[in-house]
Amino acid sequence: MSYKQLFDQWNSFSNLEAIWKEDLQLLIKDDKRMEDAFYRDLEFGTGGMRGEIGAGTNRMNTYTIRKATTGLAEYIKAAGSEAMNRGVVIAYDSRRYSPEFAQETANTLASNGIKAYLYSEPRTTPQLSYSVRKLQAFMGVVITASHNPPEYNGYKVYGEDGAQLNLSDADAVIAYVNEAGDALQIKQKSLNENLIVRLDEDIDNAYINELKTVQENPTIANNSNLKVVFTPLHGASGKTVKRILNEVGYRHIHYVKEQMEPHGDFPTVKSPNPEEESAFEYAIQYGNEVDADILIAVDPDGDRVGLAVKTSEGYKLLTGNQTGAILIEYLLTQRKEKGEMPANGRVFKTIVTSDFGRVIAEYHGASSEDVLTGFKFIGEKIKQYEETKQFEFLFGYEESYGYLVKSFARDKDAIQSVLAIVEAAAYYKEQGMTLVELLHALYDRHGYYLEGLISVTKKGVTGANSIRNLLEQLRLNTLAEVAGIAVLSQEDYLTSLRTFADGREEEQLLLPKSNVIKYFLTDGSWVCVRPSGTEPKIKYYFGVTSASETESMEKLEAIKHAFTTEMNKFLN
Repeated sequence: MSYKQLFDQWNSFSNLEAIWKEDLQLLIKDDKRMEDAFYRDLEFGTGGMRGEIGAGTNRMNTYTIRKATTGLAEYIKAAGSEAMNRGVVIAYDSRRYSPEFAQETANTLASNGIKAYLYSEPRTTPQLSYSVRKLQAFMGVVITASHNPPEYNGYKVYGEDGAQLNLSDADAVIAYVNEAGDALQIKQKSLNENLIVRLDEDIDNAYINELKTVQENPTIANNSNLKVVFTPLHGASGKTVKRILNEVGYRHIHYVKEQMEPHGDFPTVKSPNPEEESAFEYAIQYGNEVDADILIAVDPDGDRVGLAVKTSEGYKLLTGNQTGAILIEYLLTQRKEKGEMPANGRVFKTIVTSDFGRVIAEYHGASSEDVLTGFKFIGEKIKQYEETKQFEFLFGYEESYGYLVKSFARDKDAIQSVLAIVEAAAYYKEQGMTLVELLHALYDRHGYYLEGLISVTKKGVTGANSIRNLLEQLRLNTLAEVAGIAVLSQEDYLTSLRTFADGREEEQLLLPKSNVIKYFLTDGSWVCVRPSGTEPKIKYYFGVTSASETESMEKLEAIKHAFTTEMNKFLN
């Protein structure tokens, strides 16, 4: 069926909710947007689904939520009555229609005889992860589009361990969702409201108590003169962060009042993404007023955190790799000093995350392990090693500003991270050192590891085809060098093969299949190509190391320029 036929089907649907009917009328005047809204079904992938809010099969709306949840319900029913009784925890962030989508999720589950635990106000993604474990629920759902622009929303699914679904379980859910049929034709069954349980402050209190265990030195808070500015960027984390920092005793925390209340339009920021400097505009103003040592920003669903540190030249925004390195150094140093470093301790990171954290972990006697991009793979490893006892989880992180200190949550947890960052900053301030000075001390010890990321947005049908063509061309045409530096080896996670430029025998990769290619250069640099799983983007990740900051910066810029120029040939 063509996109125009699908549009007509929706436009003539007599029971279509008024808000989506109004949206359809806007599409009549914009054929390109009409095509984008109806050219496909919104993809339900391994992490759930994410898309623009609006009417259409390729949009986030009541009907696509109902279809997704109907498929999820069938998966749960197939698992049996115990799974249905254990139920699903549902949380949502501050985005537009998040409460409505969460209620639709609860209603659809309950009408299928499945218990639904529903938060009545915005809560963070890590609290959802914790709640699934605390309530011993069978699954969890959080309505969020993370740090995407205001026009987006999403639907993420969690397993009983509190992590996003592993690949095999996700594939099973996807199959049920695909079998659910036409979203408009799914009839809501009789609703048993007794199956919808509203969650109250008891779960909030339990989560706060777990957060307090993140502290390595609880006495630091009461004695610290560290000045901090915090903003949740109109997201769900403000209330929780303010409570935990107050209860553990920090006295000099300043909150960006214009951004503390949840608001789906994110009216005071260009983008609610703590990876971007513009997200710190208000925080920097506050920081200058109160002479803050650090500024912290958290994204709308409370799983990613950005950090800026005061320097003589103003506030410096750290990368996710740099913040991760600082946290590894602080946490492992404290564990060693207290005699609590396990012999089998392990740090986890993704394949596109810097090797800087790995060398710091090894310096302190811990091992490290790489997983595919996506925090669910770290959650999967935590579960695996809890069962086998082979390794003890010490820390997990990814370059995209996501960190996990303690495994009572199984997704990146910005609330844990805020507490750990503030404690680290307070500790090093007592030692007469800022976090930037600590970072440079780590560079002096281990070498200058620098990283870069370039994202190229390619929207719509033509964009998706362009991204697909780029990956196909890279597999057909072996890359020999980048910026004059020879390629040593290549890892293709789709074919699960590591190949070598010198003709050595191919090696099998043990990670799950993923449409990602990573190149290792002869000087220790690397480049990774990966299509985004949540946005219409192709991403190029870069990592370099050398003995000096200047050399690393020059090398990084040269590799970024040369590689991007080469990739543009395939994207045009």
